[in-house]
Amino acid sequence: MEPKTSIVSSSSSKPSNPNPNPNPKNRDFLIHLEAYLTKRDGVDKLLKISRYASKIILASSVIPESLPLSLRLKSFESSVGVSRKAFRLGKFVQDVNALRSANISSKEDLLLSILAYGGEGLYYFVEQFVWLGKAGLIDKKNLNSLQKISAWCEFIGYIGSVSLKVKELSQISEDEQCLLSTREVSMIRGIGYADEEEKLRKLRLKKLMKRLSVIQDFADGLMALADISDGKGMLSAPLLLSSAGLLSALISTHKNWISC
Repeated sequence: MEPKTSIVSSSSSKPSNPNPNPNPKNRDFLIHLEAYLTKRDGVDKLLKISRYASKIILASSVIPESLPLSLRLKSFESSVGVSRKAFRLGKFVQDVNALRSANISSKEDLLLSILAYGGEGLYYFVEQFVWLGKAGLIDKKNLNSLQKISAWCEFIGYIGSVSLKVKELSQISEDEQCLLSTREVSMIRGIGYADEEEKLRKLRLKKLMKRLSVIQDFADGLMALADISDGKGMLSAPLLLSSAGLLSALISTHKNWISC
């Protein structure tokens, strides 16, 4: 599951960088790559891409199951899946902080925030014990129950997350219409409207990223639903789920890349 958008302030003894996020187009690729790989989510999503790319190859039967390469891919996919869970250690704290700093203006916002951040936070918390079980440190007898609880928490989190993002998209659309009206008035009066154009560009980029985030949540939600149903049902086809996982990973990788 992917983290929700939140801003949590923090203090540091180091002087702040006056330009912490320069335009990626003007950055050296290797320096940008280094910054990306220092992020926990950055490495995690690269592992996610490799895992679901392998699952797509296996699900599509491109490689016959009798070949040694097929067995190696299965082993690789399984190992990466366990490795990714290690990146979730302590990750539930970000949801606690996100809920604390959430901009809540109504009871509806409070409910959706609890669903989104609470669901995701519980998911990450339970996933720590799932990882310990798969790693062999704790008894595996309760592993199936833990995985089921984890899947339900994740799915509930996506319901809240999508609902919040749809509301945000509605607000962004309203802001966009206001800017368009302001720009139109400026054009009629023959005055400059460069500031409005720049604000409009940033707003449309934000709108695009928010829409991609909703698509990502739907893809991840589909996989969570498949875990809840134990892989049964027409929406649980291996190739469909693998494609959803790869789509989610690519969107998340793009978001992390442009944000670092």
